[in-house]
Amino acid sequence: MSVVVSDQIKNVAARAKEKFGDAVTSVIEAHGELTIEVDPKSLFAICEYLRDDGDSHFEMLIDLCGVDYLDYRKEAAGPSYQGPRFAVVYHLLSIRHNMRIRVRTFIEGDVPIVDSVVNVWNSANWYEREAFDLFGIVFDGHPDLRRLLTDYGFVGHPFRKDFPISGNVEMRYDERKRRVVYEPVSIEPRSLTKRVIREEGFGG
Repeated sequence: MSVVVSDQIKNVAARAKEKFGDAVTSVIEAHGELTIEVDPKSLFAICEYLRDDGDSHFEMLIDLCGVDYLDYRKEAAGPSYQGPRFAVVYHLLSIRHNMRIRVRTFIEGDVPIVDSVVNVWNSANWYEREAFDLFGIVFDGHPDLRRLLTDYGFVGHPFRKDFPISGNVEMRYDERKRRVVYEPVSIEPRSLTKRVIREEGFGG
């Protein structure tokens, strides 16, 4: 059974598109949900609008996550694709109107930067720290942007698609120095290959 996006949500997207023009780059309907893609330069203003507009009133940010499209977007658009690698996705809830919407913005660069929305929704604080820690996405204007899940001496961002499986450094307690020390990882890197299961191997 297909789930239909409500007219109420469609109207929210239409009004945002009318107000911000090309800054709303795309509106996507799928599985009964609506996603609006926005230019990162206008992200903060659009988020404020979605929170404050009476017909929208998305007063809650219920989730924020980073995404690394390193392989996915190349496979979808071909090896010559040169578009943005990273995205930040915001899941919003309006309790007043009983509706949800998703906002996505694409950002590029080895150090991708986008505006913090902590001043729009305070709940973004630790979500943004998590996305910074795991993906290396910098949220400009965040009041205390530092690692949240990994150790302070951790090198790299483990949710990036090109992060080595064995990591970059390892830590141990040094009895002589009487403290934790960090050293280059000693595990030999290995390649994971897909496991092939052949039908003739079973009951034949």
